[in-house]
Amino acid sequence: MAFTEDATTLNVYLNDFGVSCTSGGTTGLGVLSQPQTILAGDQIISTEYELFTLTSNFGALLSGASISVNTVNYKVREVQAEDDGLFCRIMLSKV
Repeated sequence: MAFTEDATTLNVYLNDFGVSCTSGGTTGLGVLSQPQTILAGDQIISTEYELFTLTSNFGALLSGASISVNTVNYKVREVQAEDDGLFCRIMLSKV
């Protein structure tokens, strides 16, 4: 039995764990994570912001574009395709 990817199957994860994201006229769901870069023991040097979301919603954003994630404003640093390209990871900077 073949597995078909459609809007329903792609949104299962985002519907459970996603928060509202808006850029321009596009609104969708995404999962925000904040991996920390640690250097020299337990001293935190920086916090990164990554948004995991559907490429069809936000994959065309360019560096410097604005996006609101759960009402917090960010700027796009980089967009990277994830696996087969249906999802993407967007590296963000908090403004």
